Amino acid sequence: MFSSAAIVGTGSFGTALAHLIGGSLEKVVLVGRDAETVDAINRNRKNPRYLRETELPASVEATTDLSAVVGHPLILFAVPTSATRDLVDRLARLGLSEGTALLSCAKGIERGTGERMSEIIQRGFPDNPVAVLSGPNHAEEIGGDLATCAVIGCRDETLACGLQQLFTAPHFRSYTSDDIAGIELGGAIKNVYAIAAGIASGLQLGDNAIAALVTRALAEMTRLGVRLGGRIETFAGLSGVGDLIATCFSEHSRNHRVGKALGRGQTLKEAVDALGMVAEGVPNTLSIHEAARKVGARTPIIDAVHAILYEDMPAARALSELLNRDPRPEAE
Repeated sequence: MFSSAAIVGTGSFGTALAHLIGGSLEKVVLVGRDAETVDAINRNRKNPRYLRETELPASVEATTDLSAVVGHPLILFAVPTSATRDLVDRLARLGLSEGTALLSCAKGIERGTGERMSEIIQRGFPDNPVAVLSGPNHAEEIGGDLATCAVIGCRDETLACGLQQLFTAPHFRSYTSDDIAGIELGGAIKNVYAIAAGIASGLQLGDNAIAALVTRALAEMTRLGVRLGGRIETFAGLSGVGDLIATCFSEHSRNHRVGKALGRGQTLKEAVDALGMVAEGVPNTLSIHEAARKVGARTPIIDAVHAILYEDMPAARALSELLNRDPRPEAE
C-alpha cells in the first residue's frame, strides 16, 4: 500500500521509526530542524544525538525542508505533543493531497483545549485519513531490534490493514483497533503514573508499594479514560496496561526517570534539565489534571503528581497522603 513515507521529527522515536520501516520502503524522508543532525544522518546513517548506535537504512534521507513531505502517501508525526498544532498549521500551508494518510505517534493531550493529537491533526486536515500508533514502544528497543508490539488506531479498515502490514517485522508485531480515543488516552494518561512510580522508586518505598500504585493507576486511568470517550476494553490492551507497565518500570522511560529524581530530592527543573529530553508526563500532568476536573473524575494519583510538580508539595508527603486516604472497595 505504501512505497514511501515521511517522518517529521528526528528525536529518538522518529529515528526508531525510520529504522523500523526504512527497510521495507523505497524511500523514507526524515524531517528535522537541526542541520548538523540532518547532515550527520545522511553522511553516517546514524543520528548523532539520539539512538546513536542505531543504523538507518539506505532508503532514509534526512532534510530540514518540511516541504519534502509533499507527495508521500504517508506522513508520521513524531514530534512532541506541544509541537503538533504548529506542525499541522505549517503542513496545511503546503497543500497536502487528500489521499495522504496521517499517522500520529505522540502521546499526550493539549492543555486548554483537551484535544488529543489525532483531533488536532484531523481538524487541520478534515478530508485526510488519520490514524494513531501507540503501545509499550520504547524507541531504544525498537532501534535495537528487540521484540515489540504496538496497536494502530484507525477507523478506515483499508488504511488500518496497510499500516499493520507496514508495521510488521520479525521483531515488531502490530494490532489494530478502531478506538482511537481510548488508544490515545491510555498513551497520554500513563505518562503521569510513570512519574508517580518513579517518585515511589526514588523514595525507596519498595516493590509492594509500587505494584499497588501501578495497579490502582490502571483503575484510575480506565475510569478517567472512559469518561473522556475511550472504551473500557482498550485500557486492558497494549496502549493501556501494556504501556503503563513498560513506562512505570523501565529505566528507558523519561517520565520514570524524572519521577525518580524528584523522589531523591531534586527539583523539577533539576530533574528535567538532567534528562535533556522531553518527558511528556510533565506538561501532560497539567492537561490531564485539567481534563479530569472538567469531567468530574476521581483521580487521586494524578492529583498527587500535580501537587508535587506544580503545587510545591513534598513528594514524600504527597505519596503518604495518597496511601492514607479513606478506605474504599477495590472495585470503585
